[in-house]
Amino acid sequence: QVQLAESGGGLVQAGGSLRLSCAASGLTLSLYPMGWFRQAPGKEREFVAAISRGSGTAYYADSVKGRFTISRSNVRNTMYLQLNSLKLEDTAVYYCAAGRSRAVPSTSAQDFPSWGQGTQVTVSS
Repeated sequence: QVQLAESGGGLVQAGGSLRLSCAASGLTLSLYPMGWFRQAPGKEREFVAAISRGSGTAYYADSVKGRFTISRSNVRNTMYLQLNSLKLEDTAVYYCAAGRSRAVPSTSAQDFPSWGQGTQVTVSS
């Protein structure tokens, strides 16, 4: 049974940083494309970043490119999302997800069958 558990969310001022973690059990992260998505109130869930299986190539939404960094620890079987230079519009619930096995990660939520419960990130002015 696949379980994904996010942590690290919180309240931070604009311009600040957070690091989100996604601890996995029931699957080996490095064998699957993994992703981060977010959902703000009243909005649809949107792609934030993904990391490919194996080589760990990173992919980002344009809105976070240069500010967020996705990574993983194969030893800890944990994925991370470093959030820097946070903006008010980054406020959302952030979810980690495990994708179907493919070489290049999808950016569509429907291609990620396993999800964590989410962690709230709130950016204040």
